[in-house]
Amino acid sequence: MTDYIVDHLVLSHEDAAALRTHYWHRYGATLLGLVKHHGVNPMHFLEQTHTLPGLEERVRCSLHDRAALKRLPGRKFILTNAPRHYAMRVMSALHLTECFDGIICVEDMTMFGQHRPKPDARMFKHLAARLKVPIHTCVLVEDTLAHQRSAKRVGMRTVWMQRYINASLRTPLSPLKSSPKVSVHPCRKPPYVCARIKSIQRLRSLWCTRNDPSL
Repeated sequence: MTDYIVDHLVLSHEDAAALRTHYWHRYGATLLGLVKHHGVNPMHFLEQTHTLPGLEERVRCSLHDRAALKRLPGRKFILTNAPRHYAMRVMSALHLTECFDGIICVEDMTMFGQHRPKPDARMFKHLAARLKVPIHTCVLVEDTLAHQRSAKRVGMRTVWMQRYINASLRTPLSPLKSSPKVSVHPCRKPPYVCARIKSIQRLRSLWCTRNDPSL
């Protein structure tokens, strides 16, 4: 994304990186800032920034994770701010397509002709209505706290996946800064997070045993 900003806005790499981060913190997605302030074509941006040759050789999924996902009850959807062609490449490479009932990509997150990707709270409500499910029965499993906070605000239940948090952020003196507008120590559970997990197997345990009353 930084390279795209360098090429299309004619900025230095340092300035482009700062702008990318600024828009991510302000809007929750770099794309929204580029569209709003620079007239960038969203589909061109998504296509150019998600080419990633060699992706299939760099991603992997364990058999245990795949089996745990298949055993989860209820309907399951991938909800991603990535474009469909990229999401499908990742799902295919991980052999996860059959584990989910559908994939909701950034192209699907539009309202009144405008993109409304995560963490837009209106989009969460809109998707629940499209899927014809009460929003309080939906559970968002995410590693990004800003998305969890918006989802909880509109009545969804939230599970914070901490498995992929960089180990360097887990020190006692380092606050977690993986989410726009959110700074939370990884040992603390924010009030808008119903549960924390570090494995998909733990998610299945929460789901099936209902040990956590919030789930």
